[in-house]
Amino acid sequence: MLKALKSNQDKIAIIDKGKEHSYQHLIDRINLYKSLIKDELSNGDIVALRAIYSFESIAMFIALYLNKNIVALLPDSPNLDEYLQSSNANKLIEIKSQINIKSLNPPKHDKIKELNNQSGLIIFSSGTLNKPKAIIHNLDNMVKNFADKRANSLKIILFLLFDHIGGINTLLSGLLSGSTLIIASDFSPKNICYLISKYKAHILPTTPSFLNLLLMTKEYENYDLSSLRLITYGTERMDENILIRLKNIFKKVKFIQTFGTSESGILPTTSKSSISTYFKLKPDEYKIKDGRLFLKSKTMFLGYMNLDSDNQWFDSGDLVKQDGDGFLKIIGRSKEIINVGGKKLLASEVESCILELDEIKDALVYALPCEILGQMVACDVVCDLAKSNAKELIKSHCKARLERYKVPVKINIVDEITFTNRFKKDRKLR
Repeated sequence: MLKALKSNQDKIAIIDKGKEHSYQHLIDRINLYKSLIKDELSNGDIVALRAIYSFESIAMFIALYLNKNIVALLPDSPNLDEYLQSSNANKLIEIKSQINIKSLNPPKHDKIKELNNQSGLIIFSSGTLNKPKAIIHNLDNMVKNFADKRANSLKIILFLLFDHIGGINTLLSGLLSGSTLIIASDFSPKNICYLISKYKAHILPTTPSFLNLLLMTKEYENYDLSSLRLITYGTERMDENILIRLKNIFKKVKFIQTFGTSESGILPTTSKSSISTYFKLKPDEYKIKDGRLFLKSKTMFLGYMNLDSDNQWFDSGDLVKQDGDGFLKIIGRSKEIINVGGKKLLASEVESCILELDEIKDALVYALPCEILGQMVACDVVCDLAKSNAKELIKSHCKARLERYKVPVKINIVDEITFTNRFKKDRKLR
């Protein structure tokens, strides 16, 4: 890590709120924080870091890594105590106008022994009933994964969040390759386009939901985005209809699907093309069983801090199909299966059908309770059509393309599809 940072000391490492910070400035701040924490923290302490992406939080994160701590990145949530308890953190650092370090008193955890005095990372994802799962990784192993990263001078928008596996992947990849990371504090299409235009950014790692929002707002028409070379998308399924619309607008931009989970880390992928949602994984990093995708990677998690786990093969929950060339396509999530009178369908299949209509800007399909059939298909759609016209168009199109039980029974016209704070469609059960 330090070797990579020092080799790029004269380059710009981070742009935060319009201020440019060189790699040398970053090294100096890391050393300052190492001095600050050396008497407060011991090697192997679990340190909960409560912060959003900033120059200061990145410097502290690297200082904790170099100090051989296990860093628990806390999500932006009012349930602080719940996350602290799940992580077993014995220290809490908050970065505000100053650095605050607070001691906690949790029990020791057996998973820490598996790190063998190496640095660790704890991130969170929601499980059943939204109870946070504290996922522990070997951070040394994650950094090592980028050790041979080719040096470049790319400018990358830091879109995915600090506490997200994709955000950490972008951070480590960017710093270890000598790139410039541009922190986005406002995730509106207007601001992201502004940042790309102002700093001549080359890469935008983001989500399908954000990209569709970009299409709907047409903010790309108001800014010079000619510097953009690559858009990577992940965290949720991309609809091929939306991908084709994007490529028709950003003709010179390459689109690559990224893939991974909080448990497996981000796996190397090869997209079939910029207009295809098929991608390849390394043969030894996945297997398919009953249509479900299981993962095993170099950056596999060690386990959960608050749950039992088997981390030999991780069940991603993704349902996939594979073509004759070995490319995979995510067709939906196992938890999004809708059961209509014993006949099962994927919400994503109906969404794709609806999004074939040029008049429809976005759609979210889900199940609603039904006294007779158990569940029925419902959808929220964004469009400019009158309510009666929209319903007639959608039902007519779906009846022509889908089996009868898959046709939405209830259709709501909405102003927008709600997103989570990680810019994914909010698919909580209705």
